[in-house]
Amino acid sequence: MSSPTDTLLTEPAARTPRAALPEQIAYEWIKFRSVRSTVWTTVATALVPVLGAVFVAASGSLQTDDTVLGGSLTLTVVAQMLAAVTGALLVTGEYSSGTVRTTLAANPRRTTVLAAKAAVLALVTYGLALLSCTLAFAIGGALLPDGKYATGEPWPALFGIAASFAVAALLGLAIGTLVRHSAGAVTTVIGLLLLPSLFGPLFGDAQRWIAGLSPTAALEKLTQTSDASAQAVGSLGPWPSLALVAGYTAVLLALALATFRRRDA
Repeated sequence: MSSPTDTLLTEPAARTPRAALPEQIAYEWIKFRSVRSTVWTTVATALVPVLGAVFVAASGSLQTDDTVLGGSLTLTVVAQMLAAVTGALLVTGEYSSGTVRTTLAANPRRTTVLAAKAAVLALVTYGLALLSCTLAFAIGGALLPDGKYATGEPWPALFGIAASFAVAALLGLAIGTLVRHSAGAVTTVIGLLLLPSLFGPLFGDAQRWIAGLSPTAALEKLTQTSDASAQAVGSLGPWPSLALVAGYTAVLLALALATFRRRDA
């Protein structure tokens, strides 16, 4: 039979609040919009495609074989990198400030915590990217000379483009969770976006496969830019390429979760 003292010692632990996923998502949303680093990188992610569309139209730098869609979304590659950086900072910022301990004290269910971060990040990134890229395409269509360039096929490509932003952000979240340090995580995730296309030529005939491993490659195919050659972005079509990137991002997220669950904050 347990003593009254034992009861008093065990009851507070039994009553420790553990937020369910919806409550944790609300908590993560508050943190997301309260941290300057994630706010500013998110704002930059949304602004860059629009500014890029204005710049390309004003400079008249499009090639004759390019499309309005591809030309208007020229700077989406930069914006996608910013989305990936946002994902990394979302978790490394908590480690650098020490607030991850507070988060885990409030909700020890680490799976719920990471799932909530991923949900907030993916939803915000997808929504803003879809709005921003659609607006950039509309601006490009309005500013570029009528009939000079083919329009391209914006639908459903714009949905895939927004999804590639969300996947890149989740890739950043996975790397940030694994690395835990902002500089290292940002460097790693940008390397993952750029290195496949940079080092692809070193692999000879396998170049077209290596180059297609990056979220950037999937993005360029979806934007239908004239630069999206098989040698530069791989042989897969746009949607299979996006599926491939989403697949290995899911694997990295699973690895990040396993690591997050077993090590100290």
